[in-house]
Amino acid sequence: MNENRIRKIDDFNAPELDVYARMNEVQLLRCREPDPGLFIAESAKVISRALDAGYEPVSFLIEDRLLDKPEAFDYPEVPVYTASLEVLKNLTGFPMTRGALCAMRRKALPSVEELCHDAGRIAILEDVENPTNVGAIFRSAAALGVDAVLLTERCSNPLYRRASRVSMGTVFQIPWTYITRNTLTEKRCSGLQRREMPGEQYSALKKGDVWPGQGMQVLRKLGFRTAAMALCDDSIPLGDPVLKSQEKLAVILGAEGDGLARETIAECDYTVRIPMTHNVDSLNVAAASAVAFWELSKVRNNP
Repeated sequence: MNENRIRKIDDFNAPELDVYARMNEVQLLRCREPDPGLFIAESAKVISRALDAGYEPVSFLIEDRLLDKPEAFDYPEVPVYTASLEVLKNLTGFPMTRGALCAMRRKALPSVEELCHDAGRIAILEDVENPTNVGAIFRSAAALGVDAVLLTERCSNPLYRRASRVSMGTVFQIPWTYITRNTLTEKRCSGLQRREMPGEQYSALKKGDVWPGQGMQVLRKLGFRTAAMALCDDSIPLGDPVLKSQEKLAVILGAEGDGLARETIAECDYTVRIPMTHNVDSLNVAAASAVAFWELSKVRNNP
């Protein structure tokens, strides 16, 4: 490692630590408006997967005892801040980082059409606000053959620290984007979703115009049939043969508690349930996603 770029930090209040210690997720997301903002990657594995995916590092923060280990941090122009455990333990959640953090630049979001044009199986997350669930769903999507993930505007951001950590960095391996007015009509956009953009830009939109309204139209245009994971009287079991016949299928999962909106279910081609025993009526959304993705991967691998 180039010794000239290593900067020892002895004081937790040092400005170099602001991005790691004193900026919250939304501040990081918006710090470079109108361009995409920053995010923090935690642990060597997550950082390595982000770098492999082409995300640009701004700085590294590494516990001093790890400096002599051969990590994938060889970027000559990027500063490496190092501090003792006594300093770094003041960082929220630092014991979970395994001694390494990296501030990175976000990328512009792809459009829905660009992301899904050649996909066969996609997952859509509707208002899943828990970052742990978002991260776990991405990990299952990566492991079980999902080609892309779409998120509605109220979903937790996949690059938030907890989400990317829980995903084990798979948020950098599965293509994803938000369903917004911009991503439904443009090739790329800044990466800010509706609730974090100036209100006047969206004041003319009515609830449901973007999702499920315009979003469903774009999915149909791309040839997708849609399957809502929901407990309804007309739902079909996940293993139903009708799902096997679909070349392009979008599986839609809702938030804990509320589940999918009625408007979304009404717009879908199928309503799908996971058969369960012992009078259990539902699973955590992350667990449900793993079951659904597994069944779909079997369909694709064994037509």
